[in-house]
Formats: sequence, C-alpha cells, structure tokens
Amino acid sequence: MWRRQAWEVIVGLVRALIAGIACACVLLGCGRTPPEARLRETIDASQQYLATRDAASLSDVVAEDFVGPDGMDCAGLRRMAQAAFLRYRAIGVNLGPMQVDMADGGRHATVRFTAALTGGDGALLPESARLYAVESGWREGDGGAWELTSLRWEGTK
Repeated sequence: MWRRQAWEVIVGLVRALIAGIACACVLLGCGRTPPEARLRETIDASQQYLATRDAASLSDVVAEDFVGPDGMDCAGLRRMAQAAFLRYRAIGVNLGPMQVDMADGGRHATVRFTAALTGGDGALLPESARLYAVESGWREGDGGAWELTSLRWEGTK
C-alpha cells in the first residue's frame, strides 16, 4: 500500500517537473526578441546617434567591411558623419516607413526607407533639408548585434 502511494507521489513529482521544464522552455522561447525587431531597434538607435552627434556609437553599428557609394568604406562613412557634425550644430533625422526584407534565416536583411535630413545652427528652422531614398544592407553578428554592411542613397525631388 505504501509503495503504491510512494509511486504515485514520484509520478506526480516527475509530471510537475516535466510541466515546469516545458513552461520554462516556452517562456524562454517567447522572451527572445525576433531578428527583425532587433534590427528595427538598431536602426532607431542609429537615428538617435545621428541626432545626438554620437560618432562613437554610430561607428559601433557600422561593419568593418562596410561598402557605400563610390567605394566608400567604414572610415569614409565615419569621416562623412564627422564633417556633418562639424558643419551643423543640430542634425535632424526623420525616417519614413521601413520595408524590411529578411534573408538567410534572419541573419541578413535589406532595409529600404525614405529619410528626411535637416541641419542647422539649432534655430527653429533648419538651414538645410533634403529627402533621400535609402537602401541599407545589414548582417547579424555572432553576439546578435546588427551591423550595417552597405548603404546607398539618392536624393529625391
């Protein structure tokens, strides 16, 4: 009799343990942010880095093997951003809706959007404003951080 009761207790404990492990697996699976959401967060952060003139953080997002227009490399993009920071005290960046195309199981992406860039001395109205059509290439690194691998832009009218 006591053996049967002990066996029922053991079976109950094993069932509870299995249910707990299953719940933990479900919760852990739900807790990981999907690649596209993390990419969008990286783009939002990059937009903020430009607006706050944070060249160091902006450089951290750009891949070492970055390729831009006319063979621009990572250092060239950094110099271009620094020149804009020197020219304008205030930089505004407003992005339109993003079209995100994920590839390679979520490890690579192409993102297209329009960007309105403004620059000025901090007065109410900017001195300069342009609208661009932008296409960017991204790669997810081993640590899960997204890196900008390519960038093309064209002024729109």
